Amino acid sequence: MTRTLRADAERSVRAILEAAEQVLSLDPGASMEQIGDAAGVARTTVHRRFANRQALIDALAVSASQQLAEAVEDGRPDTAPPLVALYRVTANVLKTKNAWKFTLGNRRTETSAAASIWERINTRCMELLARAQREGLLDAAEDLEWTRQVYYALMSEALQRATAGPADTDALAELVVHTLLYGAGRRTQ
Repeated sequence: MTRTLRADAERSVRAILEAAEQVLSLDPGASMEQIGDAAGVARTTVHRRFANRQALIDALAVSASQQLAEAVEDGRPDTAPPLVALYRVTANVLKTKNAWKFTLGNRRTETSAAASIWERINTRCMELLARAQREGLLDAAEDLEWTRQVYYALMSEALQRATAGPADTDALAELVVHTLLYGAGRRTQ
């Protein structure tokens, strides 16, 4: 049975997780005390909410993965026209991944709960790509698993570009989607 947290406890957990993401992205070896300081809570509060550092990392993984899943759903992959959904999902995912760089870019933060969420994300992505293929946006002969892997790689490269300076997420999403759909060939427009 899962115990629900009071609103103030939920706020402190959210503050701790957000602070942990920021602190750990700058210093992966940061202490629980440093994370508590950044969150504006005492170290004892951090330890009350998270028994140890690994429990905090696990909670980060689940929280970030869940936000990523929500970003995908916010792109309306089932109801928006496939091209529109692809742009929206891409922009939303880039924004979320940019906000959770440490957690989503760190294999050591993977947990079974987060892995379950990732499976759902991968399934939703494949469903969107299949829909795009059925509606003629992608070639009928394309291997969708390969397409998904290329799509993810393009988003990773876009995130690398975003770390080089302030980036317009919508422009990066457009670049990712355009490259996925048309490659690097000469533009005909």
